[in-house]
Amino acid sequence: MKVLDNIKVLALKVWRSQALKYTLVCLLGVLIVGFLDENSVWNHFKNQRRISELEEEIDKYNAAYERDQTQIRQLNKDPKAMEKIARERYFMKADDEDIYVLSDDDRTPKPIVNNETTE
Repeated sequence: MKVLDNIKVLALKVWRSQALKYTLVCLLGVLIVGFLDENSVWNHFKNQRRISELEEEIDKYNAAYERDQTQIRQLNKDPKAMEKIARERYFMKADDEDIYVLSDDDRTPKPIVNNETTE
């Protein structure tokens, strides 16, 4: 019982201290704003990470845009380039030639799944 009385007396002394009250309130305010608020430090770090991901994505799309612009300029200058793209991408061919498409896909047979059940 004496331990509880000592704790109670100590808590009352702490609570009556003006400096400690203000310190606790300020500390509590900083913790709430720093970690629980919409503009907290945690959200700030998450937003910075998202910004860096989006900047990487922008760089990727800018590189694709530049590549496509180079290809468009090449198509405007050289009519053979259009033929090359048609042959490579769309497997188009001239009337007197044959096209063979070779693939490196692994063609292992899939096991037969029997979905029938016996009762």
